[in-house]
Amino acid sequence: MKFVAVTSCPTGIAHSQMAAENLEQTATDLGHEIDVEVQGAMGQENELSSDAIAEADAVIIAADTSVNQDRFEGKPVVTAPVKDAVNDVEDLLERAIAAADGEGSNAESTQPADAAGSGTETADSGAPRRGGDPSKGLFARLKRLLS
Repeated sequence: MKFVAVTSCPTGIAHSQMAAENLEQTATDLGHEIDVEVQGAMGQENELSSDAIAEADAVIIAADTSVNQDRFEGKPVVTAPVKDAVNDVEDLLERAIAAADGEGSNAESTQPADAAGSGTETADSGAPRRGGDPSKGLFARLKRLLS
C-alpha cells in the first residue's frame, strides 16, 4: 500500500523527526511505500506533492498540533498523537491499512480517543474547525502555571 503522512509536534525539533523516521523505516520494512512531511520549528520539510496525495491509499497524521486536512479530502485519514508514531508505529500502520480497506469507517478507529466525536466541522455552522486542543493553548498553560 501507499501512504502519505504528516508529523508535527509543538516544538518541532525532535519528536516530529523521530516519528517521521520511524514511519518511513517501519513502512518500508513491512513492504509499504510512504511519503512523510515534517512540520516543525524549521517549517515544512519534504512537503507532500499533490501527486503523492492522489496516489495514496490512506493518510496518517501523527501530530500534537493542528494540521490542515483540506488537501486530504476524500482519503481515509488516521489521526494520532505524535507519540504513537514514535512508540507504536505498527499499530498506527495497521489502523491506516484498515482505513484504506474500508474497515475503519467509524470515528473511533481513525481518531484518537480524545478527538473522537469532535470531527473537523462544527455541527451547526458547517465551517471548518480551527485550532487544536484548547487545553494545550498558551492561556490554558499560563493559567495552570500561575494557579
